Amino acid sequence: MSASTGVSGPDFGAGLALDMIAEGATIAGHVGDEAVLLSRYGDDFFAVSGSCTHYGARLADGLVDGDRVHCPWHHACFSLRTGEALTAPAFDALRRWRVHVGADRVFVRELIDGPSKPAPREHGVRRIAIIGGGAAGFAAAEMLRRQGFAGELTLLSDDVNPPCDRPNLSKDYLAGDAPPEWIPLKSTEFYRDNGIDLRLGTAITRIAPQQRQIVPASGDALAYDALLLATGASPIRLKGFDHPNVYVLRTLRDADAVIAAAAQARRVVVIGAGFIGLETAASLRKRGLQVDVVTPDALPLARVLGDDIARFVRSTHEEHGVRFQLGLTAEGFDGKRVRLTGGHSLDADLVVLGVGVRPNTDLAAKAGLAVSDGVEVDRFLQTSMPGVFAAGDVASFPDALSGARLRIEHWAVAQRQGQVAAVNMLGGSESYDATPFFWSAHYDHILRYVGHAPKWDKIEMDGSIASREFTARYSLEGRLLAAASLNRDRENLEIERTFDKGRHEARVRAAP
Repeated sequence: MSASTGVSGPDFGAGLALDMIAEGATIAGHVGDEAVLLSRYGDDFFAVSGSCTHYGARLADGLVDGDRVHCPWHHACFSLRTGEALTAPAFDALRRWRVHVGADRVFVRELIDGPSKPAPREHGVRRIAIIGGGAAGFAAAEMLRRQGFAGELTLLSDDVNPPCDRPNLSKDYLAGDAPPEWIPLKSTEFYRDNGIDLRLGTAITRIAPQQRQIVPASGDALAYDALLLATGASPIRLKGFDHPNVYVLRTLRDADAVIAAAAQARRVVVIGAGFIGLETAASLRKRGLQVDVVTPDALPLARVLGDDIARFVRSTHEEHGVRFQLGLTAEGFDGKRVRLTGGHSLDADLVVLGVGVRPNTDLAAKAGLAVSDGVEVDRFLQTSMPGVFAAGDVASFPDALSGARLRIEHWAVAQRQGQVAAVNMLGGSESYDATPFFWSAHYDHILRYVGHAPKWDKIEMDGSIASREFTARYSLEGRLLAAASLNRDRENLEIERTFDKGRHEARVRAAP
């Protein structure tokens, strides 16, 4: 799941002149054949792995902020002091080296043992249950053990597969470029070694918050002291598309089904031109299929990115052979042809629906929790019922900047909410203030987006689409809301950090 960054720069084992690394500076080099990042923060020096433990991005291309380093690709954050992965999507710590400072030179030589397993701590909570084995559920379980929670921890998932790298399903995995071993977030040994009772294929009938119990469809009721609802969302299925050759793409099983069907097909119609639909189209083109994308929109993704970038996205896909059926709605599929509005139709051996998802709120609603567009939570991600938290695609949370309720369907958002919920289930008081972030792959182009701009009145473009290197800033009434970047990874990180600080300051001002 990682890419090798190689080694370059100075050999820190041989020493570096002290005056070559000023306070606040970071230098990429190596120790032996391993890339190492050397940083100076005040009087302290830190030496850590030069590549992110998530996908192997070169951390020297990221952003060092005090004693933390942020990955340029997917915005994971690590402590330079301990190597710990502080925020998702990375979970594994960076390797660390001991730094020796002489009179005029600094040396990096011995590896330091990785972070030790946290000592069990008394949190006043003995039993925690998590419903949902997606991004938020896994991140919460992992963080609970990292926080030293030593009680019973049960992760209940209706999926038959362990928590997996879902963003990869529509990208490299579907295209055939990612082997199956890349897809699980952790091995089965991880759950065993960390005492996480992972129960797959487990449907939940109801939750009883007053009795603090979960009732599975089969088996005895499960008692809890704290509960996390990470039930996610389910793909929308369209009327008229109830046919064996119609697929959605949400789980590993879904992806495997599409791959199997694609091996016997020549023509596929993708309904929907959102990020999942377009990534699916690109992956199936790589497998050699003829791909049509149907959308009622005039341009794909224009409502998210604006017309100029939408035209770039469209032309990129068309250059790779994707055919767009714009301004049309799919009405049905008979197994051979997709019927469209206006009397049009398309030949198809299989159909993939990518028309959005709906949050899985039924359990919460039946239990009497406050539900609107998602399960309503406060800034600590606690629901209207004490001891019950929610995170991920299902959670409707208050935005620190706007005060509005948001429900964000991004992978990194779900993971980071799971991590915050874990801290607060153990009695913490950490606000969820992280800036929304996602990335989307379109062949060789990776778009990165920070912030949230459901509408805007101005887009400022720095760089150019023609040069394939730009940042677009989305503002409303003079206030910057979001930014989309291509080949400006560090700038995207810097914008995210500015948003993060603004959210934190807004939260402080609003605190009683």
